[in-house]
Parts: sequence; structure tokens; C-alpha cells
Amino acid sequence: MSKVILQTANILWASSLLLWTGTQPIKAETYPGHKGEIQENLSNPQLRIESIKTLPKASTHAIDLVAQESSSAVKITAVKLKPVPNGIEVILESEGLSASQPIRRTEGNTVVTEIQNAVLALPEGPGFQAANPSMGIASVSVLQMDATTVKVSIVGTVSAPVAATVTLSQPQTAQQPPTQSQTAPSQPIDADEGEEEIVATGEKEPTYRVPNASTATKTDTPLRDIPQSIQVVPRQVIEDQGATRASEILRNVSGVVSNAGPSGVGEEFTIRGFSGNDDVGAGNEYRNGFRALDLGSFNPSNIERVEVLKGPASVLYGQLEPGGVINFVTKQPLDRPYYLAEFEVGSYSFYKPSIDFSGPLTKDKRLLYRLNVAYENSGSFVNFVDREIFQISPSFTYKIGDNTNLKLSYEYLNENGTNNPGLPRNPIAFDLPRNLFLGEPTDTVKNEAQALNLELEHSFNKNWQLRSRVAWQSSSFRRNAHRIRQEPDPITGDLERFFQGDIKNRNESYSVQADIIGKFKTGSIEHQMVFGFEWTRFELLDNTGFATASPINLLNPVYGSVPTLYDDGASAFSSTTDTLGFYLQDQITLLPNLKLLVGGRYEFIDEKSLSQDLDTDGTTPIGEASRNSFSNQAFSPRVGIVYQPIKPVSLYASFSQSFVPNNVFTITRELIQPTRGTQIEAGIKAEFLKGKLAATLSAYQITKTNVAVLDPNDPNEEAFLPVGKVRSRGIEFDLVGEPLPGWNIIASFFVNESIVRVGDPNETPVGDTLTNSPGSGASLWTTYEIQKGAAKGLGFGGGLFYVGDVQAELPNSFVIPSYIRADATIFYKRDNWRIGLNFKNLFNTRYYTSQGAAIYPGEPFTVLGSVGFEF
Repeated sequence: MSKVILQTANILWASSLLLWTGTQPIKAETYPGHKGEIQENLSNPQLRIESIKTLPKASTHAIDLVAQESSSAVKITAVKLKPVPNGIEVILESEGLSASQPIRRTEGNTVVTEIQNAVLALPEGPGFQAANPSMGIASVSVLQMDATTVKVSIVGTVSAPVAATVTLSQPQTAQQPPTQSQTAPSQPIDADEGEEEIVATGEKEPTYRVPNASTATKTDTPLRDIPQSIQVVPRQVIEDQGATRASEILRNVSGVVSNAGPSGVGEEFTIRGFSGNDDVGAGNEYRNGFRALDLGSFNPSNIERVEVLKGPASVLYGQLEPGGVINFVTKQPLDRPYYLAEFEVGSYSFYKPSIDFSGPLTKDKRLLYRLNVAYENSGSFVNFVDREIFQISPSFTYKIGDNTNLKLSYEYLNENGTNNPGLPRNPIAFDLPRNLFLGEPTDTVKNEAQALNLELEHSFNKNWQLRSRVAWQSSSFRRNAHRIRQEPDPITGDLERFFQGDIKNRNESYSVQADIIGKFKTGSIEHQMVFGFEWTRFELLDNTGFATASPINLLNPVYGSVPTLYDDGASAFSSTTDTLGFYLQDQITLLPNLKLLVGGRYEFIDEKSLSQDLDTDGTTPIGEASRNSFSNQAFSPRVGIVYQPIKPVSLYASFSQSFVPNNVFTITRELIQPTRGTQIEAGIKAEFLKGKLAATLSAYQITKTNVAVLDPNDPNEEAFLPVGKVRSRGIEFDLVGEPLPGWNIIASFFVNESIVRVGDPNETPVGDTLTNSPGSGASLWTTYEIQKGAAKGLGFGGGLFYVGDVQAELPNSFVIPSYIRADATIFYKRDNWRIGLNFKNLFNTRYYTSQGAAIYPGEPFTVLGSVGFEF
């Protein structure tokens, strides 16, 4: 396996090097220059530049090379800085004007503007840099990215500047009349209209590629500098695909598979063969960096992007299954007025109105807000099944001072629906109608969830920052529904059922995080350090009862079962879990092309639980209560290295560990230590077409040890042994970007082998494949939007999504077959309008997913229409 991985990495590295060197133009080298003197702009007394760096003058030969390759490009001859309230304006004086609209994006606390078809011709050298040019601005740099692209970076001291504009204009002469920019505020214009000035002032352009992420390091770091596979699905993909569930978003990421069917509330995911374990507080789903414990569905209306960090992540997030972390990042307040109203309507009586409003609440733009509200009501292709969701999410950002920000966000989600028990995990299910309902029409599932986050950011200076966050989450979940057994009668077709009633079920969590983030140097070596702690309390209350119920016939279902008593038993369970973790991470730049990531976390976990049997009424205690107490502690390290032989290629390798408490005892009543997940990963990340297209190829092996299995020497089957071992290994490939203007693509492919290496012969036989872990999978989604002419704004696209065979149970005895699903879209964007049609499961493919003891048919062919208006 290691030889195959090594050969594959060598081949891809060589191909990437050949492709990059064959497509990149020759360009002048840029390198750090000398430090200039402190200056004051006499024409603008408010502007004081603490230091100016100008790059040494390029050789005549280098300048000639640039000029030859960009003879038609605009020449930028001077850079001027003009402070404005809450930001700065960068004025680029040029000979001629650019023919293309600047591309602007926000990367952490940096506003980046790329100007195409332009070259720097500054008298002081080929580049410009200014440190601390105004309050709230750490630096401004203007550099030549390649032969025809100029990059302007405006870095805020705490966060991205509220007002950061780049203006390209011709120098004023006595013969020239004043331009519009000197008499009135400049506005963004359409390049097709041929105006005399272009100003980049808007939000970031829609794109499939997000170059930076924070989930992997808790700092805003370029993906190419992270020695671990991390994929980001941005808002634009969510909108283009018409995603209404989190599972539709995550199918774009290699190695991630949905476990859930349309049973009502909540979704679960497997990453690299491992499912999140919410029963022990080790779920793999996060919201804005906080674990999302049983908070129901993730409504895509309020999701800005989804970041998936693959592999063990305990160093920053504590107890976790080793597959990885899914972080849902919600929408944040904007510094400009933004109003969006949208309405979606589709098959099976689906309709969803929503609004998304944002902007400043004060003239100085210190107080910003955002309000996201959505309501969804839908039926289903399954008889009697419907669903209703209401979500409201207000958030605020208050700029207390130039170095201090306060953020407050709240999310409320209410879900009601019919509980769908699915179909039996039996081959007969594949011959049953997809619309067959095996519960009762009166069965319900409800969830009411809330999340409140408060965050304080303070910068002591441009190098040191404090980030403190507090979160409260609450979820009240109730299911009163019939559920099915696995084996139907082969002669009569009768299927046994039971009734589950959630008498009272509530989860609540409190979390505090505090991080000190600092940048410093030891000699020529640069460091970015994160030191922090996290305290979390998770409280669970689960009172559940079970009752006998009448069977149902698969061929001729008759409804009417009404259980009254919990004659199959009822119980009350409660637990309180406290965790305290300390972590330290250092991102070390040994050389400009050699980076090291080192980190570790030590965590303490204390859990107390109480269980009590209840009478058939579900409220009266029976017998003595059982009390348990568990204390665990674990250290989780991570180390990784990134080497960049050329700028667009990163070779990386990493080692990381994770843990999850077992919370079970041996036959001598000794607590079994936590399970351990250990991953070794190596890969290559490459950028093509001047960074417009990015690819990641990774190979990994995860070994999970200390898994508890039943002790064969215990006649009561209550004791365990810490001997279990599971291994997952595979190869993943992800591709995302915009290779040509208007053409976007996101694609993935993976192969995975997740098997039991040491297990229990009755429950987890050696050699069996883990459940919900397909051996292969792939996705391809692409869209194209016409850029010019009468049809400008018209777009279309489509995609294929493949999932291989899935083992639905251990021991392996039932396989869910592979499938390929096709989707398509057509949309039109013009002015403030967007209209779209999404066609899902275009060829009406029959496919299934698994959850618990049942399987669920996937949706047949459906159509979703949407119309949105910005005002």
C-alpha cells in the first residue's frame, strides 16, 4: 500500500510540476526589499506611514520580459493611500485603464483585490508595501502576482477593514477635466460599459474555491499551508445545487457519506469510515467551532460554507472519532446594506420562503446586524410523511474600538414531522414500493433547538490577539412513533413493530473557549502560536418508554395501532459530563517554502450518570437507581510538515491522534481507557491556472485501538475487554475552482477500506467492513454562466454522484447496492434577480441509505424552483 501511495504522489507531483511550468509565463522575481524612512504625506496630514518597503528595482531584462508578455496591459505608475472612516482607499495611478473588473475577496482579516491585465511600473521598484498607514490597518501591499495580474492586499489589525477600496485612475493633468471619482463617490461598473474608472468596493465574487479556512488550525490559514486534508463547500455551491439538506452539501466532499434517511429530524455522517458518536459526546458535527449536540437539522438558509477537516482532530476539539470534523459556518453581518427575499417551491408540496437582511445599524458602521429567517413546509414521496421547519437567526457585530470586536449570534430551530420508520433491513425491501409507510399516520417527531454564541476579539497589537467565546445550546427532542423489526414473515409478509415514546428528552451544553494567538520570530524562523483552553458541560435527560404494537403487512398495510402503556419497559437516564482541555499549537515557517505544524492537547473528562427503571405509566420509579461515575484523561498530539518545491505545489505529511472514552468496565470493575485513533497521512496540494483551480490528493491510514469488546468469560455479558482494533485506509482526490470565467467545477473521488482487525466473533468478526462505509465514491458538479451578450447571466449545469456498496450491519450480512445519481440545473441572473430550476435524481434512480435497524429509499425524480430578489 505504501509503495502505491508513494508512486501515486510522485506521478501527481511530476505532472503538476510539468503542467505548471508549461502554462505559467516567465515573470520577474519578487523578494523583500529595504525599509524606508518614516514619512508624512504633506497633502494629507491624516496619513502617517510608519514604514514603507519598496522592492529593489528589477533588472531591465526582467521588466522587458513583463512588457513583452503584456504589451496591451495597463501600466500602474504610482500608488497613493487615502484614509477613510473605518478603512483606507488605495489609489493606483495608471497609463490607460483596465478592461476587466477587479476581483475582490476577503481572506480572514485581509481584503484582497486582483486586477487583471495590469503591470506595475513604479519608479521606486516592482512592488509597494506600507505598514500601519492608518488606524485599524496593519499593512497595505501592491505586488505583481504574474505577468498580467496585480494583487492589492489590505490587512486589518483585528478583522477585515470595513471600508477598503481600490481605485484605478489616470493621473490628473491640467488638460484633463475632473473624473467622476473626484466629484462623486465611485461605484462598481460593468466592464462592458467602458467607463473611465473601475473601483473594487463590492463583496467577494461568487466562486467555488475558498483559499483559506480556520477549522484546521483555529487561525485563518491558506489551505495549501495545512498538512492535512481539508475541503470547503462555499455558499455558491449550496445555491447552485439547490441544497435543502446538509447531506446534499456534503456529498461534494470525498470520504463523507450520509447515514440518514428521511426519518424526520437530524442527519448523521461518516468520514473516512467512522461515524460520529453523539452517545458519548463525540459527534463530528460542529457549528462555528462548537460541537453541535443533537441540534437537529442544519438549515442551509443560514449556512455560509461548510469546512470538513479529515482525520483526527482531538488536538483542537477534544474527544472525537478519528474520521474528522464537519464545521458549519453560519452567515455573518455585512458592512453594507443587503436585503434578499427568496421563495423556493418544488415537488411533493415543498415550499420555503426566506429572507436574509444585513447591514450597518449606525452611521459609523461600528454596529452591524444580520437577520436570517426561513420557513419550510413539505410533503414526501412516502405516504403520510410531511415536515415543517421554522428557523430564525439574528446576529450582531459591534466594533467597540479599533482593536476590539464583540459578536453575538442566536439561532432558533423548530422541526415537526411524521416519523418515517423506513423499510426492513432485508433484501425484500428492494422489491417494495418506495412510497410504502410502515408506521402510523399519527406518529410524530419533534425537535426544538437553540444556540447562543458570544465572542470577544481584542488585538493588543498587530502580532498578539485574544479571542474569548461563550456558547449555550439546548435541544428538546421527542419521538412518539412506531418502529420496525428487521425480519418480516416470509409467508404472510407481516412485520413486527414496537412503539417508542420519548417521555422527556433534553440536551443542554455550556462551553467556554479562550485563545491567545501570537506571531513572533526566533531568529529567521516565524511562529504563529495558539494557546487556549476549553471547558464544556453537557447535560442529558432521556426518559423513554417502549410498548408492544400490532404488526403491519408489507403487501397490504392496515393502520390503527394505538399503544397506551409502556409494557415493554420504560427508563429514565440522566448524565452530566464536564470536560476541561488545554492545547498549544505552533505554525512554524522554517523557510518561505517549508512549514511545520506542531500541537498537543491534554483533556480531563468527568461524567456522572443515573439510570432508573420506570413503571408502565412512564413516570413511577421501580427498584433502585443505578449510579456510575467515570473519569478519563488523554493527551492528543499532532505534527505535520509542508514543503513547497514551487509556489503552486505543496507536499505534506502528518501524524495525528484522537480519543473517545469507552466508559465501560472489565470483569474486575476496572475502567477501560479511551479508544485511540492514530492517523498517518501524506498528500499533495496543487494550484493550476494562476490559482483558479485547486486539487488535493491524499493517502491515509487510520488505526483505532483499545476498542471495547464483550468479555467471553463473563456469563452476564456485562464486562468488556480493551482489545478491539479497526483500520481504515484509502486515497482521496478533490478538485475545485473556476478554470475559465463563468465555468465552475467541484469534483471528488475516493477509495476506502475500513475493516475490523481485532474484534468479537459474534458482534464484530475480523475482516468485516464497518457499517455505512462504502469502498468507493465520487462526485462531479459543474456549471457555466454566460458572461457577455444578450444572454449574459444565463447559466446551466449538472452533476453525477456515485456511492459504492455499503454494509448495513455488523456482522456483515446485508449490503446496500451502489448507485449513481444525476442532477441538473438551469438559472438566470440579471440585475438583482436570480431564477433557478434544479432537477434532482434526473433519471429516477432507485437508491437507499441506512440508519439504525432500517434502510430508507432515496428521493425519486424531483424538481425545485427558486426565485430570489436583492433590494
